[in-house]
Amino acid sequence: MNGWQGAVLLYAAAMSVYAFALFGIDKKAARKSRRRIPEKRLFAAGFLGGGIGAWIGMSAWRHKTKHASFRIGVPLLAVWSVAALGALVWLVR
Repeated sequence: MNGWQGAVLLYAAAMSVYAFALFGIDKKAARKSRRRIPEKRLFAAGFLGGGIGAWIGMSAWRHKTKHASFRIGVPLLAVWSVAALGALVWLVR
């Protein structure tokens, strides 16, 4: 693995942790009737490389699981993230 591949993998890992945390933070805010994280931001974190973290966060926190847009969209974002990550790692080899 070269430096670029490592950087791409590190970016994807960081975005997944970020997306996972966003779902947890939003769930806590929902329980306490506080200001929420916009759904656009949750989807954006998944689209920008954090799809796996978003999916794990959605499942772990049991958050947004009743919304069809999330039940369908977040797994698709996870597939998108893995495909994009694979393409980037392959292209920069």
